[in-house]
Amino acid sequence: MNSSTPVDLLLQLHNAALSDMRTSRPKKLVRALVYQAEDLTPEAEGLANERCFQEALVSARSTDRLVEVWRKQLTDWDFASAPEWSATVERTADRRRAVYTLLSLSEETRKLLDDLVPVSKAEGPVVITDEFVPWYTPQSQQGRTWYWPSYRKYLESKGWKAEAVAGLDVATDAVVERLADPTQALPYQSRGLVVGYVQSGKTANFAGVIAKTVDAGYRLVIVLGGTLNMLRAQTQRRIDMELVGRENILRGASEFESDYATDPAWSQGRFATFGALPSTLGAFDIVRLTTRDDDYKSLLQGITALEFEKHEPALPLFDPRNLHRSSARLMVVKKNKSVLSKLVKDLGKIKTPLSEIPVLIIDDESDEASVNTSNPAKPDAERTAINKAISDLLGMLPRAQYVGYTATPFANVFIDPSDTQDIFPKDFIVSLPRPDGYMGARDFHDLDSPIPEDGRTYANSNELAHVRDINVKEENGDDDVCLQRAIDMFVLTAAMKLYREQEGGLGDRYFQHHTMLIHESVRTAEQRELLVRATRLWWNGGYMGPAGHARLRELFDTDVAPVSAVRADGHAVPPSYDALAPYVGPAVTRIGGDDKPIVVVNSDTDLETGEADFDKRSIWKMLIGGQKLARGFTVEGLTVSYFRRRAGNASTLMQMGRWFGFREGYRDLVRLFLGRAETMGAKEIDLYAAFEAICLDEENFRAELKQYATMVDGKPQVTPAQVPPLVSQHLPWLKPTSPDKMYNARLVEIRSPGQWQEPTAYPTKVADLRHNTALWLPVLARLSNEPTTFSYHFPAEGSRGAVTHHFDALVGRLTPDEFLGLARDVRWVTPTQFAPHRAYLSAITEGPAPDVDDWVVLAPQHAKAGQRLSLGGRSGAFSWFGRERRRGPLFGAISEPKHRAVPLRMAGSLADPGNPATEALVGPRTGVVIVYPVVEGAHRADIDADGNLAPEKVVMTFSFVAPATARRSDGRVVRFTTVDSAKEDQAIIDAD
Repeated sequence: MNSSTPVDLLLQLHNAALSDMRTSRPKKLVRALVYQAEDLTPEAEGLANERCFQEALVSARSTDRLVEVWRKQLTDWDFASAPEWSATVERTADRRRAVYTLLSLSEETRKLLDDLVPVSKAEGPVVITDEFVPWYTPQSQQGRTWYWPSYRKYLESKGWKAEAVAGLDVATDAVVERLADPTQALPYQSRGLVVGYVQSGKTANFAGVIAKTVDAGYRLVIVLGGTLNMLRAQTQRRIDMELVGRENILRGASEFESDYATDPAWSQGRFATFGALPSTLGAFDIVRLTTRDDDYKSLLQGITALEFEKHEPALPLFDPRNLHRSSARLMVVKKNKSVLSKLVKDLGKIKTPLSEIPVLIIDDESDEASVNTSNPAKPDAERTAINKAISDLLGMLPRAQYVGYTATPFANVFIDPSDTQDIFPKDFIVSLPRPDGYMGARDFHDLDSPIPEDGRTYANSNELAHVRDINVKEENGDDDVCLQRAIDMFVLTAAMKLYREQEGGLGDRYFQHHTMLIHESVRTAEQRELLVRATRLWWNGGYMGPAGHARLRELFDTDVAPVSAVRADGHAVPPSYDALAPYVGPAVTRIGGDDKPIVVVNSDTDLETGEADFDKRSIWKMLIGGQKLARGFTVEGLTVSYFRRRAGNASTLMQMGRWFGFREGYRDLVRLFLGRAETMGAKEIDLYAAFEAICLDEENFRAELKQYATMVDGKPQVTPAQVPPLVSQHLPWLKPTSPDKMYNARLVEIRSPGQWQEPTAYPTKVADLRHNTALWLPVLARLSNEPTTFSYHFPAEGSRGAVTHHFDALVGRLTPDEFLGLARDVRWVTPTQFAPHRAYLSAITEGPAPDVDDWVVLAPQHAKAGQRLSLGGRSGAFSWFGRERRRGPLFGAISEPKHRAVPLRMAGSLADPGNPATEALVGPRTGVVIVYPVVEGAHRADIDADGNLAPEKVVMTFSFVAPATARRSDGRVVRFTTVDSAKEDQAIIDAD
């Protein structure tokens, strides 16, 4: 102790003081330091003051150990949800001030800490919940936490940032606190759903939930680990390594008897460890009933493995005097009828009353296989096998809590809420925030980009940077240009990774895996042909010779170099191909040096060319597969994807997006080769547009959940049973999930103050088109004769440069009653799309206190001459817009991004940009209507020289922005009905 430096002593002192506060509230720091110093050296007592702390912070860097200790604790306090010691909102300056006040820190110390540890801006989970009784409190956890602190420590040792660990703590609390108290006398089954992103760390969340629930008293944990052996094994290993730990795995056996004896991570000491069996350290053990290689099997004479010991035989197992002295049982089982039937049978044999066992069921990929797809309308319909097995488990285990995990939740929220035997998430839906560093669907698209297409570059366009077309029309069986280019990119990015390992910038990291996914079909016969084709291209690639180097040089100069120049995020980029060339040979050797550059992952054993086991070895290979690589299974190191697989619904297609995930150190190298024109039945589809539509569906769903999660008068605006109406569909042929999983729900009203709304369901019948054109002609006739130039300036923010949107528009006004009358009379091909908006417009227009004074009408005009129509008795006065019904009878995007900011400003949603023309029309209760006369491709040749066109050949489309102040006094943002099949089609939900 006496050899410690002042820096070490100060660190030791602060670490001890903050450790004492970790499970409680912030307390006066100096008093805590003085108290801790009494157990240290006399020198420590001289450091127990705020002045020494300030001096250390003045010279500290953000990576210093003292700063890390404070970052960890401040982040925990910043993220704490509704702590009893503060009423402030988490992750705000108010929360941080409350913490500093409780610590009694001076202004100088506060500023130093804020500079080194800024308040996190990370989003927390969004929770849609039914009302519940709080039980999971800091007091209930006192003295009983073991596996959660261990798991948290493990993640920190893996390099998880303080923000990520604190965020996981909050997100897992949101789940656990909504489960039933395992010690309560009256059994209750809660059912919930956790929505993450594809390959985004959902396993970490449910491992954290398992850790907290077993600490709280749950004694049987059943993880339904997907439908495939490889996915089940991957999940088992992850839980064993990070949570269960070496001692629980061995249970007294030798190291070489472990089922992980051949796993490199086992010998490298990367499995969690406690130092001894937890039960010998005052905690409790976790007994595994499945292993990495063995799924659940009938226990026969070993049925006692499922028996729960009672230290007080006269008391039920759920009594705390028994519960907290009993071992927990854990199994990771495949969603397979035979396996689950064995489990159900064995549970029926044990002596411990099933009604006494607190059980947690985690259902990974809960929208696959778990949902009942039998038509409930048929009286003799039987449940599908897996759904029935889960239903049987829930039926025989009264204290079982069910939590489903998925990235594609639509099948789960469409389950009939009235079916008490099913897995509908009646108690809660938790939407996890997008993790830091995650590369998801949005990162491959330019959704709502304010930058016009002709102004997009590798720096500002995700599509240009990462997506490459597979032109299927040109690529036939003899033309392998696209696939060869994708394989070339795989080789080139492999060389780039080796270059980065050598040139530094990665710290201690290296690229253990480097993979390419080739995904065209689930049929093994087609995969066999693809293997032959890809193998031929590899061996004929000439990567060691001049022809191969010439192709790679061209690809480097035209693709890799310009993208990495603006997106490498500080990682090393070769100045030329010549600097990279020495790494090409080693890269080729890593991939194909064993004469097996391709790994086939399917059910055809004749095609097996090596295991895709990322846990047991380093894999630098191309992977060919179908269903086995399409859901749940993590393809490590995935850098290049060649994708032509089709699917009929959004959930299935999204799960095929294995290119989503964490790409630390090589994000700029990721490439997606995607089919742009595939034939599906009689339709030609665009896979890129399909993924874009899915992304919009997903983001809309998450945004809706976030909007409705806010409590009103202490009660939830919506419950999980009211969620189905929040699901949208952007492509008519690409439903959110399979039709047999969708149930009826109807929106009544969508309130959208200050938000851009763009209907797309315009009619196709001649009479309806004529009717709509006639409705708008009087409005157009009243517009100004000359256009006004409007603009909106977005200042530079972060990596985005300053952008100014400007356009010309004819201007007019409508009274609230005039616009409402027009909105009521417009005809649609699907009236239900606009009906919820019409209800909102009625609500803000009519009644004793209307929320809108007037509507500004804008008719945007093209800057160049041409594309003019004669409408409203004005010859050639109006610009027309060419749009197509990209989504069946529905249009795609109609408005142009440059037109949106000005109306949003006029309605009060954006700040003053300083444009006089725009500001002249801003009003506190002003709405804006933007009119777009649309001419579809089939009718453009019919426009004569004077701009005349038959009214049935013009589609009068419009967008609108209601005043930002047009909010209802009840604070609600949605009103709708849904149908419960058990109540004879009666509307059971009406939020008003």
